[in-house]
Amino acid sequence: MPTPNPAALEFLLTRRSRPAKTLTTPIPDRGAVEKLLTAAARTPDHGKLEPWRFIVLEKPALLRLADLVNTRGTALALDPEQITKAHAQFSNADLAVAVISAPKPSPKVPQIEQVYSAGAVCLSLVNAALATGWGANWLSGWASHDRAFIQEGLGLSADETVAGLIHIGTETSAPPERPRPDLAAITTWVDA
Repeated sequence: MPTPNPAALEFLLTRRSRPAKTLTTPIPDRGAVEKLLTAAARTPDHGKLEPWRFIVLEKPALLRLADLVNTRGTALALDPEQITKAHAQFSNADLAVAVISAPKPSPKVPQIEQVYSAGAVCLSLVNAALATGWGANWLSGWASHDRAFIQEGLGLSADETVAGLIHIGTETSAPPERPRPDLAAITTWVDA
């Protein structure tokens, strides 16, 4: 018979990301961030390849990236609203962790499974932050998929991508509950 953990299940059933634009200071200190990263790194990882890594972005780095958003957005001839929104994602933040998908060569573990593992790290990091009382939000956006931006701004290699930008801070207001999926509409039971 399994040993239940009702508190953990209740957390998972009620967890709710906090919009990044509602997060502010204080932010977790380095020791607290390292604890969150430790929790996130316990994600499923077939083959123990560790096909991901972290880049912790503090305020000066976020402001530098906000400037780069303007440069890249203009070079790409993006709509000014797209540029403004992406700029604000970086300039208004106080702390974000870039989770980098860094697949490793493996004859046994397909690259797609390694990418999924990086996505699991993103969710684990959000959940770890929420479980410790911080607000957290998993974002991406056009800049995180722009090769020039991620190479220049984050120093990523040609085979690395951004799985997510996890914003962490103190929430200024609790978000309202949002509609959740209709479980019956997305579930198929197969008994034979």
